[in-house]
Amino acid sequence: MRPIQRLVQLANGSLRAVALVDEPHLVLLTQVTSVFQLTRRALDQKTALTSLATSLAIGDRIRYNDVYQQNSAWQLLAPIDTPGAPQSTLVSGTGLTHLGSARERQAMHAETQKKEAETAQKKDVEMTDSMRMFEWGRERGRPAAGEIGIAPEWFYKGDGSVIRAPFAPLTIPGHAEDGGEEAEVAALYLIDDSGAPHRIGMCHGNEFSDHVFERRNYLNLAGSKLRVCSLGPELVVDPAFADVPGKVRILRNNALIWEKNIRTGEDNMCHSLANLEHHHFKFAGHRQPGMLHVHFLGADALSFGDNIRLKAGDVTEVSFEGFGRPLINTIAVDETITSAVRVQPMA
Repeated sequence: MRPIQRLVQLANGSLRAVALVDEPHLVLLTQVTSVFQLTRRALDQKTALTSLATSLAIGDRIRYNDVYQQNSAWQLLAPIDTPGAPQSTLVSGTGLTHLGSARERQAMHAETQKKEAETAQKKDVEMTDSMRMFEWGRERGRPAAGEIGIAPEWFYKGDGSVIRAPFAPLTIPGHAEDGGEEAEVAALYLIDDSGAPHRIGMCHGNEFSDHVFERRNYLNLAGSKLRVCSLGPELVVDPAFADVPGKVRILRNNALIWEKNIRTGEDNMCHSLANLEHHHFKFAGHRQPGMLHVHFLGADALSFGDNIRLKAGDVTEVSFEGFGRPLINTIAVDETITSAVRVQPMA
């Protein structure tokens, strides 16, 4: 049975630290100040990440509750980053991997198609492109070992600057039409000096996107994903990912307004993890030495699908069994942009 190891990143003013989760405590690691540094050292020393982390877990012990409840000088950071170089992180994701996500997307895009059909005085609404892609995944998304299956939907979110820590606000930008949670598991990868990808582990994720903008036309999907997101608080090193139950909740003024049990893991997906990984890393540009990749693996349910529109001050909570303490964030809303961004010529 594989060892379960969970890591967090912490900050205390200008100080940074990595800690091993040993409930109800966090044990600070010596010699490293980031998970990125820890993983690079594991690769350089050709040793297992879990073994290296265990050998360095000889620092101070601090109470996890104090940190998690924000009653400590130590604060939780996202569980992985590239300190000082956010451009060295690529944040992306894969959609239409879960049956629930396909239902949500079909409903959004079918509404648009229905309006178009009514305008054209048509009677039938055809299957959307989203549902077609989902069906292709069900047919050819789980190839035999070593074989290549069909490519999934893929999207880009940004570089490391879009990642927010646990408890930090997820901000709806002034140009957006909406902002909605997407409770997911994110997989984390490091590219070694030879250009080979290594999976570090997985963590809770809130992918966050603009579903109103996307619903207008599915071609808006790319733009709807260019939003902040959140990870953590814990990085689980190489977790089991077959059938992972979870829950997502939305609170408003300290009252629960929406809750849903969700499931992720390969048993609940139309694509295998190996197929998703192949189609992400088949691109040479995604195998640049030293790059960190954060890749969201898809959502099972959205509050937007139940007509919930998030507002400033709302609280989102994402939890999956075996992935440690829940990921909690607040919602913030920027002032609406009323004038165009102007570009200055260099002539």
